[in-house]
Amino acid sequence: MKHNKVGSVMTTEVVRAEYGTPFKEVARLLGDHRISGLPVVDDDEKVIGVISETDLLVRQAETPDPYEPKKRFRFDRLTRAGRTRAAKARAGTAGRLMSEPPVTVHADDTIVEAARTMAQHRIERLPVLDEEHRLVGIVTRRDLLQVFLRSDADIRAEVVDEVLVRALWLPPRGIAVSVTEGVVTLMGQMERKSETQIAVSMTRQIDGVVAVVDKLGHRLDDSHVRPDEQALHGIADDWLRKL
Repeated sequence: MKHNKVGSVMTTEVVRAEYGTPFKEVARLLGDHRISGLPVVDDDEKVIGVISETDLLVRQAETPDPYEPKKRFRFDRLTRAGRTRAAKARAGTAGRLMSEPPVTVHADDTIVEAARTMAQHRIERLPVLDEEHRLVGIVTRRDLLQVFLRSDADIRAEVVDEVLVRALWLPPRGIAVSVTEGVVTLMGQMERKSETQIAVSMTRQIDGVVAVVDKLGHRLDDSHVRPDEQALHGIADDWLRKL
């Protein structure tokens, strides 16, 4: 089963900054290109950090109000986060303003892997690297959502070919597969319960699948049998061990 790769949906024209890019130039780049963040690269096009709108706003938020009484001491400066905010408030270049280490993905990573990385780090964009770890693109949440624009016909064809035929060695019409708005319904009778579990699990992994409705039956309940004792074919053995 093949997942779409990040390289197929990324933007190759990347707005970037260098370590010495001035603060105002960074702000101009974000504003002119209407983006919320950009990578910072070194002379070898390797990403050394990222800058977001939040990083720039820290400068404004930390600037003292001339009409406000001066505080003697700020306890928040004792924390690591407080020290970081203070440093960014004084930053005059991209290198001093950026957040590091950068969170990145590679062009040959799957869209699923990129989405998990975004969710884990709660970010909206990721610099994309090539095999030599150089910047080749940028991918956003909106880019990743393109997988859900796949037609129902394309999704159904992949379920039949990759899951039923290639993985489980079943005839194309052995199991009824229908897809409506990305929701896949599997209906029919299979030989083993483990095969039904594999079919549902693999179908959920297909790009563009929103949900799977399991209407599969089985003749033999082999859930108590060890995986190495089962007689499945193709790549189904590997999937069974992951269940």
